[in-house]
Amino acid sequence: MSKTTHQNLFSLRSVLEKDKLNGSNFLNWYRNLRIVLKHKRKDYVLEKVLPEKLRSIASHAVYDAWNKHYNDVVDVRCLMLATMNSDLHKQYENVVSPIEIITSLKAMFQEQARTERYQTVKSLVECKLPKDAPVSPHVIKMMGYIDNLRRLDCPISQELATDIILQITCRQAMIGLL
Repeated sequence: MSKTTHQNLFSLRSVLEKDKLNGSNFLNWYRNLRIVLKHKRKDYVLEKVLPEKLRSIASHAVYDAWNKHYNDVVDVRCLMLATMNSDLHKQYENVVSPIEIITSLKAMFQEQARTERYQTVKSLVECKLPKDAPVSPHVIKMMGYIDNLRRLDCPISQELATDIILQITCRQAMIGLL
């Protein structure tokens, strides 16, 4: 398989282009952006600040590393802008740093994440086993809520997750017996 065919086969960019950032989907867009950047080995650009322009006395290796970082910053910025709706694109088109864009977007949409976390915890706590229903689908449903909390950067340890599931399920079983 040729390198070009291999790259086209694993092109994940379409994931972002299919569901452009519109504000209501920030968490999914950001997660997909991280996946695409990790695949392209450019995810470091969202965390590592590009150093100032190098002086001419820098070695070739240092210059090459800086130049690669600069090119990756440009690529990531363009990808981010291309996968935003037009309103967000206009808002960020003059921001050069992908780190600044992500920081601003996180601040803008943190309330969305907070609301989703709240709703997920509420659903988990209120999750009820229907009378005479099998326990397995109920447990799987609760595990889905716990996985969603992990996705929302609110991880619960495996041990605590097990305790929560057992507590909720046992409590409901006890209430059903009374």
